[in-house]
Amino acid sequence: MDNAAANRTALLETLAAALMLAVGMGFGRFAYTGMYPLMVRDGLLAVSSGSFAASANYAGYLAGALLISRSPASAAASLCKIGLAGTVLCLAMLGIDLNPMSIAIIRFGAGVLSAMLMVSASAWLFQVVGNMRGAPLLYAGVGTGILVSAELIGAGNVFAMHSHGLWMTLAAAAGVLSAIAWRIVSGYQARPKPVGAQSAGNEAGDALRPWPLILIYGLAGFGYIVTATYLPLFVRNAVGQVDPIHIWAVFGLGAAPSCFLWHALHVRLGTRRALALNLAVQAAGVVLPVISLSPLFCLASSLLVGGTFVGTVTIAMPAARRLATAVRFNIFATMTASYGVGQIAGPILSDLLYRQAHSFNLPLLAAGGALAVAAGLCLV
Repeated sequence: MDNAAANRTALLETLAAALMLAVGMGFGRFAYTGMYPLMVRDGLLAVSSGSFAASANYAGYLAGALLISRSPASAAASLCKIGLAGTVLCLAMLGIDLNPMSIAIIRFGAGVLSAMLMVSASAWLFQVVGNMRGAPLLYAGVGTGILVSAELIGAGNVFAMHSHGLWMTLAAAAGVLSAIAWRIVSGYQARPKPVGAQSAGNEAGDALRPWPLILIYGLAGFGYIVTATYLPLFVRNAVGQVDPIHIWAVFGLGAAPSCFLWHALHVRLGTRRALALNLAVQAAGVVLPVISLSPLFCLASSLLVGGTFVGTVTIAMPAARRLATAVRFNIFATMTASYGVGQIAGPILSDLLYRQAHSFNLPLLAAGGALAVAAGLCLV
């Protein structure tokens, strides 16, 4: 295979992995953020039962990471296919008239599948295909999926679609993306791994140890989740006639290209400094709505958090890949589980603090504080 053909093949494989994250994370996981207020509007959920369904999804994400924590890289392709098919099914099932408990169960299953795709798509691209340079494009799939699913929801709102119809629309779009990724993964043929600089970051004296990296990643999961769960809710009275789903779309719009920025900074600054900068900027974005709920501050918050949270993954997962041979466990799954613990703790603490102050200010400050601590740990 000549270089041009090899490059085209590598690009297609990376796009397939990115589509998996667009489906599993952008649609299967984060479309609920935009759909949650609409399901409340349509009487399918109350605010409390909707929060329970969100927590069930985070619990599923943790369970999924633990479930495949010892899965070998050789199983990655099969797990990716299971994750794709299952996610489309979960999306379609939410288009049926269900009670809140059934919705929560489906969201738990979607969380399991999201973790499966996050871990397996990373393992497939990095360990099976051997393409570490594809990390920015891979994780850009998350933001792209958020953006596309959010704008599909926004378009449905324009035509006054019911939540059931919107979920079916999301399932159909995810099905198309899944079919493309499925075909590429199925056609993969092993070939010699590329030789050369495959890792990002300046490695000498720069690599974080496994467990500090896992702890930092868990704090990052706690730190971003308040914004990622409640953004359309706490900005809905601050943006006038603008549909809050478009603020959420900005979150995805910031996330997709940011992966390339943070990858470049990772190469230039090294893991420790790049990750510390990423988490510090993210902390600032999280607390902006505490200062003001003006449209400008809400938009800036969405851009800053969206433009950093997938960047955290873009830095941390390749850093974990460098440590994979030094540990006896699946470090991708363990980090995903740590992130999942943070995501579960975030809404629980947020609910407690919200009940005290009837405001999202305390939850946002707690989240910003967690990110600031994580940034500090990067430099210790």
